[in-house]
Amino acid sequence: MDFNFTDEQQQFRDALRRYLDNEYTFDARQKIVASKDGVDEKHWTAFTELGLTALPAPEAQGGFDGGPADMLVVMQELGRALVVEPYWATAVGIEALRLVGDDYANALLERAAGGEIKLAVAFHEPHARYDLFSVETAAQEKSDGFVLSGQKSLVLHGAQADYWIVPARLAGEIALFVVARDAANAQVTEYRTIDGQRAATLTFTATPAARLGQANTGAATLERIADYATFLLCAEAVGVLDALNHATVEYTKERKQFGTPIARFQALQHRMVEMLIHAEQARSITYLAAARYTSEDANERRRAISAAKARVGQAARFVGQQAVQLHGGMGVTNEVAAAHWFKRLSIIETTLGDVDHHLARFASLPGFADTEV
Repeated sequence: MDFNFTDEQQQFRDALRRYLDNEYTFDARQKIVASKDGVDEKHWTAFTELGLTALPAPEAQGGFDGGPADMLVVMQELGRALVVEPYWATAVGIEALRLVGDDYANALLERAAGGEIKLAVAFHEPHARYDLFSVETAAQEKSDGFVLSGQKSLVLHGAQADYWIVPARLAGEIALFVVARDAANAQVTEYRTIDGQRAATLTFTATPAARLGQANTGAATLERIADYATFLLCAEAVGVLDALNHATVEYTKERKQFGTPIARFQALQHRMVEMLIHAEQARSITYLAAARYTSEDANERRRAISAAKARVGQAARFVGQQAVQLHGGMGVTNEVAAAHWFKRLSIIETTLGDVDHHLARFASLPGFADTEV
């Protein structure tokens, strides 16, 4: 199994990194986070021109048909730069539409690939914690379509999306629906999360919706969408871990104690080596998850995704905490990027299942109890 990036992928990564280094500096990001909208349309347009929105979309809908390995490249770079624009939410929405593949989904895919619309998948409900299938939002069929009633919480970039992909119960089964941002009786309550991203609570009261896909496929499709979203988060976290490790090493070279840089202290060198080991293990298991996502064996996909999320979550906590300790008090101030990388890692660890959740999911899969030690 070859985990080396192709020449095209490396060129794409270099172009994206140059743009982010030049245009998406830490100070520029701080201004975006503090703004009313919390995102910058200028950067979204640039991402579209770079091909980011077209990358995960099928060629038939104007995309580049990029696979998980291609998305690894993008998400790592966005993680390094702490990008707050709704790329993750839209990429997950594009994958959801791709998996459904009906005429309506394909029409939306074309618009999303061109950067014309933004998407968000409403995974969570207030009572459900990490249980994807604990869905109380209800769908009802009317003569002219469907209406939804219920509430979705922590919809990442829900207020920035033009369309929401919403799981709901229809005749006792989970089905997927699309709701337009301007649909009647859709209430949006937006807020900023601790890592500078935006999220929203969506409340539907007989809100018009369009159904995606066929009957009896909603639950399986929803789980696969969530696995894709989880994999993207892991890839983003790897980029954050790299940036945080690099920043920490550079800081210890400058910070002096007893007349010498603290980077020369052997105990701190050992600690930074452990941070690097955590990051490299997180990278390896995330690359494996990228390779396993497209597996026809659903349990193989589940196993790899949950293993990656659990290991990345452990690395996020260790590297984040050690980075703060090595930076000292400055490591928790808004003026230092390390604090923001740590906050982002903390949110990633708790999004779509924390370490404990994914360890339990991994252990529940067939064959785990029979594995010889």
